[in-house]
Amino acid sequence: MLRLFVGSAKIEPPLVPPPRPCLTAYFRDMKKRTHVAEGNDPIWNETLIWYLWNRPLEKDSFLQIILRDMSSSKKERFIGVATILLKSLEKKSREILFLKDLMLLNHSMEPTDCTVNLQVFHMTQEDFERTDKEDLLGITVKEAVRQKLMVPGTTVPGPLSSKPQHFQVRVKVFEGRQLMSNNIKAVAKVTIAGHQYNTRMKMGSNPFFNEIFFQNFHEIPAKFFDEVILIQVVNSSLARSKAEIGRFQTDIGFIYHCPGHALIRKWLGLCHPDKSSSGVRGYLKVTICAIGAGDQAPVDQKLPYDTEVQVFKSMTVPINMAYLQFFIYCAEDLHSEKRPTVNPTLEVELIGEKLKTIVQTESDNPIWNQILTFQIQLPCLSSYIKFRVMNCPKQNCWDEIGTVSLCLNQISSSGEEIEGMYSGFLPCFGPSFLTLRGGKKAPFRIYGDTCVHSSIKDGLAYRGRIYMELVTQVKSQQETWIKDLSRDVIRVEKQQNRQKYGLCVVFLSCTMMPNFKNLIQFEVSIGPYGNKMDLNYKPLVSTTQYSPVIYDGSTYHYVPWYDTKPMVAVTSNWEDVGFRLSCLNALQVVRDRLKANLDALKSIRNPRDPDLLFQWQKLLRELAEDCKNPLPCVKDHPKATNLDRQKWQVRNLLLQELAQKAEKAEPRDMVATVEDWLRRLDVVLPEPQVSLPDVMIWLMAKEQRVAFARVPAHTVLFSQAGALHSGQFCGKIQNLLLEYPEGEGPKNTVPGYLRVCMWLGNVTDSKDLQLLHQGDIVVYAETYENEAKYKDQWGLQGLNRCPNFSDVTGRKALPKTDFREPPGWHWQDNWIVEPQKRLLLDVDINKSQVLEEVYENQERDATGAWVPAAVPNTDVNGHPVEAPENVRCPKGWHFRKDWIVELNRAVDSEGWEYGVGIPPSGLPQVWSSVEKTYHSRRRRHWVRVRFRDHGELGLEEETLSFLQLVRGHGEREGWEYGTFGSKFHLNPHPQSRFRRRCWHRRLAPNKDRGIAPIFLLEGSLILDLQAHPKKEEDPKAWTWRTLKDTWRPQPEDTRQPNMPFIYCILNKPHYYQLFCYIYQARNSMSNQILTFQGPFIRVVFLNHSQCTQVLVNSAAPTWAQTLIFQHLLLYENPQDTKENPPLVALELWQRDPWGKEILWGRSMWPPVVCLDLQDWILPPLRWHPFVKELGEEEGEILASCELILETEKLKEKHLPILSVPWKNGIYMLPKSIQPTLKKMAIEILAWGLRNMKKVHYPKLLVEFGEQSLSTEPISDFQSNPNFLESVLFLTVLMPTEAVYALPLVVKVVDSKDFGQQKVVGQANINVLQPYFCDPWVQGYIPPQVPTLSEKKQHDFLWFLCEKFWFKSSKAEDEYEHEVDWWSKFFWATGDNQRALKYKYKEYHTIKVYDCELEAVPDFQGLQDFCETFSLYQEQPKADSPVVGEFKGLFRIYPFPENPEGQEPPRQFLILPERDDFPQLCMVRVYVVRALNLQPQDYNGLCDPYVILKLGKTKLGSRDAYLPKTLDPVFGSVFELTCNIPLEKDLEIQLFDFDLFSPDDEIGSTVIDLENRLLSGFGACCGLSKSYFVSGPFRWRDQVRPSYLLERYTKRKGQPPPVFDLEEDSVLYNGEEISLHTFETEPPIVHGLGPKKERLALYILNTLGLVPEHVETRTLYSKSQPGIDQGKLQIWVDIFPKKLGAPGPPVDINPRKPKRYELRCIIWKTAQVDLVHETFSRERMSDIYVKGWLFGLEKDMQKTDIHYHSLTGEGNFNWRFIFLMDYLAAECVCVQSQKDYIWSLDPTSMKFPARLIIQIWDNDIFSSEGFLGVLELDLTDMPFPARHANQCTLKMMDTDSKQTPFTQYKRFSLFKKKVVTGWWPCQVHSGDKWRLSGKVKMTLEILTDKEALIRPAGRGQSEPNQYPKLHPPPRAGGSLMWLRSPIKNFCFACCKRYRFKIVGLVVLSIVAYMLFKFIYAAPSYLAMTWIKPELRMGPPIKVVNVMNPQNQNKPPNSAA
Repeated sequence: MLRLFVGSAKIEPPLVPPPRPCLTAYFRDMKKRTHVAEGNDPIWNETLIWYLWNRPLEKDSFLQIILRDMSSSKKERFIGVATILLKSLEKKSREILFLKDLMLLNHSMEPTDCTVNLQVFHMTQEDFERTDKEDLLGITVKEAVRQKLMVPGTTVPGPLSSKPQHFQVRVKVFEGRQLMSNNIKAVAKVTIAGHQYNTRMKMGSNPFFNEIFFQNFHEIPAKFFDEVILIQVVNSSLARSKAEIGRFQTDIGFIYHCPGHALIRKWLGLCHPDKSSSGVRGYLKVTICAIGAGDQAPVDQKLPYDTEVQVFKSMTVPINMAYLQFFIYCAEDLHSEKRPTVNPTLEVELIGEKLKTIVQTESDNPIWNQILTFQIQLPCLSSYIKFRVMNCPKQNCWDEIGTVSLCLNQISSSGEEIEGMYSGFLPCFGPSFLTLRGGKKAPFRIYGDTCVHSSIKDGLAYRGRIYMELVTQVKSQQETWIKDLSRDVIRVEKQQNRQKYGLCVVFLSCTMMPNFKNLIQFEVSIGPYGNKMDLNYKPLVSTTQYSPVIYDGSTYHYVPWYDTKPMVAVTSNWEDVGFRLSCLNALQVVRDRLKANLDALKSIRNPRDPDLLFQWQKLLRELAEDCKNPLPCVKDHPKATNLDRQKWQVRNLLLQELAQKAEKAEPRDMVATVEDWLRRLDVVLPEPQVSLPDVMIWLMAKEQRVAFARVPAHTVLFSQAGALHSGQFCGKIQNLLLEYPEGEGPKNTVPGYLRVCMWLGNVTDSKDLQLLHQGDIVVYAETYENEAKYKDQWGLQGLNRCPNFSDVTGRKALPKTDFREPPGWHWQDNWIVEPQKRLLLDVDINKSQVLEEVYENQERDATGAWVPAAVPNTDVNGHPVEAPENVRCPKGWHFRKDWIVELNRAVDSEGWEYGVGIPPSGLPQVWSSVEKTYHSRRRRHWVRVRFRDHGELGLEEETLSFLQLVRGHGEREGWEYGTFGSKFHLNPHPQSRFRRRCWHRRLAPNKDRGIAPIFLLEGSLILDLQAHPKKEEDPKAWTWRTLKDTWRPQPEDTRQPNMPFIYCILNKPHYYQLFCYIYQARNSMSNQILTFQGPFIRVVFLNHSQCTQVLVNSAAPTWAQTLIFQHLLLYENPQDTKENPPLVALELWQRDPWGKEILWGRSMWPPVVCLDLQDWILPPLRWHPFVKELGEEEGEILASCELILETEKLKEKHLPILSVPWKNGIYMLPKSIQPTLKKMAIEILAWGLRNMKKVHYPKLLVEFGEQSLSTEPISDFQSNPNFLESVLFLTVLMPTEAVYALPLVVKVVDSKDFGQQKVVGQANINVLQPYFCDPWVQGYIPPQVPTLSEKKQHDFLWFLCEKFWFKSSKAEDEYEHEVDWWSKFFWATGDNQRALKYKYKEYHTIKVYDCELEAVPDFQGLQDFCETFSLYQEQPKADSPVVGEFKGLFRIYPFPENPEGQEPPRQFLILPERDDFPQLCMVRVYVVRALNLQPQDYNGLCDPYVILKLGKTKLGSRDAYLPKTLDPVFGSVFELTCNIPLEKDLEIQLFDFDLFSPDDEIGSTVIDLENRLLSGFGACCGLSKSYFVSGPFRWRDQVRPSYLLERYTKRKGQPPPVFDLEEDSVLYNGEEISLHTFETEPPIVHGLGPKKERLALYILNTLGLVPEHVETRTLYSKSQPGIDQGKLQIWVDIFPKKLGAPGPPVDINPRKPKRYELRCIIWKTAQVDLVHETFSRERMSDIYVKGWLFGLEKDMQKTDIHYHSLTGEGNFNWRFIFLMDYLAAECVCVQSQKDYIWSLDPTSMKFPARLIIQIWDNDIFSSEGFLGVLELDLTDMPFPARHANQCTLKMMDTDSKQTPFTQYKRFSLFKKKVVTGWWPCQVHSGDKWRLSGKVKMTLEILTDKEALIRPAGRGQSEPNQYPKLHPPPRAGGSLMWLRSPIKNFCFACCKRYRFKIVGLVVLSIVAYMLFKFIYAAPSYLAMTWIKPELRMGPPIKVVNVMNPQNQNKPPNSAA
């Protein structure tokens, strides 16, 4: 057995659009494929197996692999091919052949940049049994495949188009975990590009959402990537300002550039933007994908709720909040085109969040000194940071000044560039300048770097620079978003001192230009310097002299510079960044040299070539030398920033690592190894701190910028350290292609091809500046003297507004007396007249013939007669011209015929046309051929053709001689005659009214000043305008006009200062000959059947062009022609030309029958330059791509070019230097490079035509070159569309190399009435390599039609008996099985949680493919018998619609040229009469489920139902829709009857049910049933793993396995199997196989069939046939072509009716949930938080417990209240009872309920079985207090603690890092049934979770039957049993303090205030005694003083004599 492990591949350059690669492997004419992957870096990890049987490996055995693109929009686009020799594995079995980064070859058998990783393993028969038990390759694969850290910008995106495309973004929110808040009512808000979607509200800290949201786009990719995805989780129970828990945001571009365009099931950390110290506030599991047309959305078949945790975070930086601090210092040179003054503010944008600085009023150099702080999550999921400077007049920021983008992957590192412990660095930048750009934008391009397109769209015009710094802090003390800088921060600005730089550009040539009717010039600028429109800076020599464009004789125009090359010199002032750019340039040299050596290594085709090792050693030697050269050290540089140091470190580490690898590298996997080194260099190469703006070269016409070229400044920067540290193009010639700004200029045209030589550096380094190896620099001033003709006299009168001396345009006055020499220069001579011959060149200089025309005009006189008009001779516009008889023939031309009147127009017999003159011009507006009496004017058209003389000088030499003419006698005065705006001539014409002459005065530099003199040419040569000051206006004299001018934008001053002109005079010309070898062109777009109409190639080289012959219409035109350009003039040094030669442009043109020529594509590349024929080698032919508009490659041409220098010895020869064969008037290709032809045979298996509409009698026409072959027409196409003649044979002459072969064209010709024939369909097979074969290979089996006829009678009777036995055993199986089909399905998808554990699971396996069955590589697209070729329209149309299909196959092999030689055996057999077709079949379609359907309703859901269409049959009902779901589970079986192939396309459609409006189509998929019926892989009915005759998995096919095995051997040409029933063995293919081999022990599973059938089935399962399966098909919709609308999982069984009745259908009805009852008894709580204080200031809580099941919040229950708990303990003895519908197989609960009362259908939801317990504090008057929460997953919950003191929060921890000894055990309540114990409750406090209480519970789960047997009531109500709950013993109730106040008072007083009471009593006693003392002291003292002992006598009695009558009354009465 031969096993091929296919690991991964790398496709370079990336394909357009992102491909779907599939690798096909061929071994002994057996083809196997991998599955279809996604993207340019596909990963398969798949094993392909070939069974060798009795044919072991041979010495010449080989394995061929082909990598194709299987995109839906393109049919199998060829990517590369490779051949693997298996000689090393012949005798060494069980040895692995490792092929890492195996290089692929292209069509031309040339090495490409595409590589694959493979492993080949050979096993003999002895190793077979051991191999089944161990996977040797799997271990190797795990070691080889490494998961790289995903960071922004590291993934290379696929190339995209610049046009609006369809895109789709999907965000699926699964669940949240550990959300930081209490009593959460969580809602997830998803915002996609401003469109907000909300999930349903869920309660708890771990909410389960399981909702998906879609958003469709039709945008340009660049704008689509900029959109932001924001995911927020909020607590809906709180106020909006406090509701947000956390957020996560990214841009769509980051998601699209991730592998697979998706983040799949990632846990995202949620962080709050305003709570910096809280860190991660929870996690949210989501899947985010962004797909485009042709992309496949990821298939996720796992359970939405699982325990897998994959937090998306960095390996170096954990998930945390970081702070990007932008130190915004200042800006300079800010200006706006709309307003003269600006009020700037800087806006910084990061992932949709924007911050602004303050607005500076009326300042173009604002100073902000502010800090803008962004709070982000690391890693930052964004690609770039965007800066935008806005103009804000009156705080209205509507005017954008300029923008710039900063790529995050360029200012940070993840550490993956270096192998080892290097961990990278966080984002940092500056302090440095960033260049702002605005205005016109460059045309959009998609490049490999994810950030290039972002910088391109910033604009082209320089708008200023901003000076800023970026610092990243993981922990920051910043509390505000915007903060002012302190004064000490301004010191960094003072370090940026400026130095003077000089830029010099020499323009060598400008060709391939359109026809500019006006004079053009070039402007060079760097930043604001050199911009002649900006008058704020000193004028510089930044523009060339005005020049015309001259016709090149073919299509384009060019600027006639020849030996006089214009130069510009621009000085500027910038900060010194040479230390930084020197390091960049030094690294660029290493990279460029490595790339050049890699290209040379790839060019060696033969691996046995001796030059291979030499080139490999040269590469390693030079790489080691380059890497050992130290980079300029920047660590100690005073101006080095943190980013400079970090970049220098990572670059040095990489160079050291590459140097070590180069020394140790071995000659294995050379190309792949070097490509990896090159990729890592490209990662560290970009430098974001290049503060020098790019050099802009503008092509200007009419003072307007028309086209541009952009040159990075560092590529032309000079360094004193040497050439290694200078720019790669510094002082060297480079080729630039001009571009139109976006939206301007004609499409698919090039505005110009420019060759320049540039130098940029410090002016102090320019002393010995010498750009070219030869030439003299000339500087002169220029002015034009103007005169007008007035009364036949030339003078100043009549000039009107034109000054006497002016510039070339005649607008600006330039008197010779006003000129002054610039500093450092002096006048060398006086003014001289020097006509500018370049401006006087004839527009027809390069034309071979010119049509001259004159209109003769007449008018009526007073008598009505026709007389000559006042201007008798004019042109077509009425301008006067010479009379025909006076027009002279110019020199070098001749006339063949005299003037004639043109009659081929609407004129009369004499050529007159008539009209009515209209003043003031007097010319008629309309002309008529019939004369009328009111006509006043008439004219006729005289024409004559002028032909050029074929003299000794060529066209270019004539032009050059005209430019170099010495002024003769007639030109002594140097006057030019004409008018401004028209052409000037040396000779005066009669109509000339204006003349001028050019005055020059040469400048010469003064003595040496240490710098190049050209950099001293600053300022205008004319006196400053200050010498003529304007009249000052009175500031008080304000008028209305003055007031309007204050707000109206001031127009720019167009009076540009006069500057000298600089030229480089090259006096030594060199002549070359160019040889272009053109062979063939072809279209590379397989979905466009393009027939080139009248194709020819136009070769353009500078200002020369030639064309090949025009061919007839062909799909692959082959010219085999050589175009020779002789005597090409170049003034460059030959060595400069060899280093950077001019590009050769090959353009493919088409010529339609009307003669119109249309450009199809252009290919440009440099030719091979040969300076000495002694070293000459003929360049081989190479494939070069044709580039269309916007860089799209849709074709290629096989050609090569070489440029040979004409030496002195060869100049005398007029013939071509090389000997090229001449035939039929054209040069042919040299024989040494012509492809060698060989006789080949092409066999065609023509099966039939399909889906052809409106055809009568079609036939097949096969064309190869000029040879063709056709079949007989199909007479009865409507009843049998197959061909009667199935095999065609054709012998052709074909190149021995397949890359040179012509395409095979297949046409369908329909024969109509009256003998008419029309091509109705066509297919081009461009890649013939897969069809090449060896006809002499042993054991080849031709493809055969499967046997579909009836079986033998006894077999049929046996089968009926077996079927009868099946039915008889049906009653035995009518019981509830342990497993069902869904269990088998979930076993295959890996959802073990949804599949029951079953000990016989290995007997019931099924394969679930995540793609279509046709896309499974093992089954070859089910096209092993014949392939399906789509037929397109013959006319060339883009994306031509498919008009039909051709089913057939091809074989190509060598054929002997000797007629007497032995012919090879035929590859296709003549098929017998096919009575089996058309075939009547029964089709069963099992529709399992759909995934991720596109929403169709406003609620974000849809109501899907299935419709099947097969021919005219339609099944399905809209009444069977499933309401409100995006993942419907259908579980439906459909049976149909069809006639194949008449009804072969099964279309499955999904519609959305709508009550009132028409139903919307969700998507559809089409299945070709004929391919499945004809395939030899048994796709009609998948093979089961085991043969069962009873049970739920019975055999369902029509025939037994033994018959299937017999039919398989017959089709493969093998002897039929012989079964031995006694020995339980079979003789198969010469090998005896025993049943004991597969069944080591007798099976005990119930329902297995006979041993014979089991043995046959075991063998069938080893043959690579289609197993029992479920395929996943992608749904597509016409409304969004190419966009995935969802997935549909199905399988199809096809049963031909001639084989008998099939087995019973499989029951796939959806599972039904089962009713369960959960009983939860709350016994007590402990250590609950006490939150209240009593009157006695004692802490207490009134505790009660609340509980519910997740998703069933409406059935919330709570206990009674335990009042006045002073210890946190609460006793309840309370029972909760919850009912739930639980689906045990999937571990989820199912609930169906209506969202609203008016809802039509209920919404079915699935959610995990989760119990939520909360502890609350009861409050009567205020809101109740939340004390804690407990969430238990009933399927995975921790064991409770036995005692309360053992209950901790660690019980709930699910961290996988815990050891098995410390991790708490978990269980499922559905298995354990009952559990009792303590669980902890937690509460969120202080940004963390803490223990807030413990609860003791008993949890019991019962089925509905068990609940009826053991009933129990809620709470303590009846029936109170199982167990009986008694009221808990409690100290009292809520009003206890009213019933015993004294007791409560004494309890409170004695417990808390006993010491205070004792102290108060003691103090009261003391106070009382003191009071008594104070009260008694006065009496005591008085008694002591008075001495009362002296008065001891009785008292004296007093008698009342005044009132004696009252003496007897008592005393009280008297009182």
